[in-house]
Amino acid sequence: MKIVRSSHSAVHGRTSTWLTAALVMLLGSFILKGVASAELTARANHDHITIDFFYHGSTVSVSGVSDPDADLVIKISAPEGHQALRKKGKVAGLLWMNVGNLDYEHVPSLYFLTATKKPEDILALEELDRAVIGYPALARHAEVKPVSDEQDKARWFDEFIRYKEASRVYSVSSGNITRSEKDGKHTYYTVFDWPYQASPGDYTVTVYAVRDKKIVETAESHVLVEQVGIVKRLADMARGRGALYGTISILAALGAGFGVGLVFRKGGGSH
Repeated sequence: MKIVRSSHSAVHGRTSTWLTAALVMLLGSFILKGVASAELTARANHDHITIDFFYHGSTVSVSGVSDPDADLVIKISAPEGHQALRKKGKVAGLLWMNVGNLDYEHVPSLYFLTATKKPEDILALEELDRAVIGYPALARHAEVKPVSDEQDKARWFDEFIRYKEASRVYSVSSGNITRSEKDGKHTYYTVFDWPYQASPGDYTVTVYAVRDKKIVETAESHVLVEQVGIVKRLADMARGRGALYGTISILAALGAGFGVGLVFRKGGGSH
């Protein structure tokens, strides 16, 4: 009887050991899976843009590591704030003139968005609104005054988007993200044209990983745009010493006009 009990105990011990090992392996696989899904990174290759006398815009590429099974949305935006546009309309039914201002609240001065697929096809409406992804979500997020109703708001917000796109500071696209595998990691890459119209400031780059209509991960980077050299000195002068800046501007304009006059005078004397 003692031998039987001893054998049963040994079998029971081996079974417990096997179960413990299986549980450890199973737990380990969950942990590894969690680590793999938490590897989203974001890096802007040109995270410091300097505006000097010869500045005509730049490019900003965004790259990083991501889960190959997740869709991606990449957004670059300025801090939200106030924007104002002049409202045009017909006066007396004949002439198009400025008839007032439209004030837009909670809108960024720059808004770039690209995704592996159309955002509305890969994200639920509440996710789009929560992260303010896409023009419709931005329209619902923004306030426009004065407007008479939602239809009027939609009309003037569309005009706002057209103006911003023409100024090259708003853009929404899809299918422009390149994905590849390198050193066992899945990477992504995209590039944005950075317009000279973008004002100095700190811009946020946000990358969203999307699965099953939900945002499952985010990663952030930043792009700093600042004036340097003579451009910065002139801008500081315009803000702090307006009278001196105005005098220098007038003298510069007079000097330029005098120079052009000399050129034409010299050309006229040659006949």
